[in-house]
Amino acid sequence: MKFSCTQIDLNAHLSLVSRAVSSRPSKPVLGNVLIEAEPSLQQVTLIGFDETLGIQTAFPAEVERGGKLTVPAKLLGDIVSRLPNETIEVSESESEPVVTLDCSSGQYRVRGIEADDYPNLPLVEAGEAASLSAEALLEGLRGSLFATSGDETKQVLTGVHLATNTDSLEFAATDGHRLAVVQTVDADSRAASNRLDMRVTIPAKALRELERMLQMYQETEPVTLRFDDTQVVFELGQQRITTRLLEGQYPDYQRLIPHQFTRQLTLDRKQLLSSLERIAVMADQRNNIVKLTLISGDQSLALSVEAQEVGSGRERLPAQVTGEDLEIAFNVRYLLDGLKALPSTEVQLQCNTATSPSILTPLSGSKMTYLVMPVQIRS
Repeated sequence: MKFSCTQIDLNAHLSLVSRAVSSRPSKPVLGNVLIEAEPSLQQVTLIGFDETLGIQTAFPAEVERGGKLTVPAKLLGDIVSRLPNETIEVSESESEPVVTLDCSSGQYRVRGIEADDYPNLPLVEAGEAASLSAEALLEGLRGSLFATSGDETKQVLTGVHLATNTDSLEFAATDGHRLAVVQTVDADSRAASNRLDMRVTIPAKALRELERMLQMYQETEPVTLRFDDTQVVFELGQQRITTRLLEGQYPDYQRLIPHQFTRQLTLDRKQLLSSLERIAVMADQRNNIVKLTLISGDQSLALSVEAQEVGSGRERLPAQVTGEDLEIAFNVRYLLDGLKALPSTEVQLQCNTATSPSILTPLSGSKMTYLVMPVQIRS
């Protein structure tokens, strides 16, 4: 194997696939990235895989001799990121599994492991396929990923449930305390006409990597998604991300969302977000609980925190309030997460009682529903 490429290309693509390499691999070869040079295509393919999450990418290069080898991901990444911004020559020894990097400032040799020991990325050949617009995917991920659970004992909740309908995608995520549901309209007619019915739950870790890839995706073509009973693959041009699906029945979240409310509050999203960020400084000193008081008389919302032996904080915001006054408390972090994800100037808070679920929705932009459970106020 022998090829030349720019340091920028090699570093960027190596950084991408290294995110799928385990810091504690079950066997040495899984701590490596697979490098394959293809003379017929004049391109280099890189793969990182931890046996659950896999990332593959390819970029153009001047390939003089084909071949493949696995090289320690962290060591190679640390070296390449510090090389000068110029053309780098990468070559493999013909007598041993060693890769050599040559540049104007010097030479580095890194010992690897033969590519035959590297597991193949899972393929979805007999499953279903769908085409999805990158914009719709990104919008749905931004509005749902934050609500996934970090509790591995509730594994199905550590992912986002993705469902396709006739002309929309629905993303749902919950950790048992809050629920985010986003419906995005797919404007790409090619994607809409080629979509199949799909109900899958995808690990949040893989979707966070997909979100990063989508933010850099420059192509106009839709993203291809292939899935079967156990695996899902996203294809974005020359890049591919593959992961196992989460097993288990996802909760019937639609029945958890109330549709009738006795109280409603409408106010500026940024003002509420700023006030909550300030008052969260005091809430963090105690238990992260903030009390909201809906005041219909003077059309306002009062925020308050009482942190015993530390201090207190109070703020008041103008708002449009309908219904009777109400005192209700929430985990301030849950409110902040939801408000940051809501894509509108104004937001609406709908609730019934101090102990029943409340709903935050945007007044414009994407169709997003954020359900958050209140906490009991102890007098």
